[in-house]
Amino acid sequence: QVQLAESGGGLVQAGGSLRLSCVVSGSIFSRSVMAWYRQVPGKQRELVAKITSGGSINYFGSAKGRFSISRDNAKDTVYLQMNSLQPEDTAVYYCNAVRWIGGNSYWGQGTQVTVSS
Repeated sequence: QVQLAESGGGLVQAGGSLRLSCVVSGSIFSRSVMAWYRQVPGKQRELVAKITSGGSINYFGSAKGRFSISRDNAKDTVYLQMNSLQPEDTAVYYCNAVRWIGGNSYWGQGTQVTVSS
């Protein structure tokens, strides 16, 4: 059974940093593209960053230059280092895994990030 468990969210002041973690169980991590999304109430979930098993990385939107995604294949964990946080970064952040073969997509339960001004 595949499970994704995010942690590391919380309340931080503008300009601060947080590091999110997502541990993946179910033996799919090494064969999956990992990504972080975020969602605010009333809006669509948006892609923040993704990383392939080979380490190829893409950033999207305002994450460029401030956020850093990484993965530890030995620990089945993907990270999102978020720096220079702004109130508009406030959202629920979700971890996502998409398997190479079959394209099955899995989601974590989300972790709340709140940035105060």
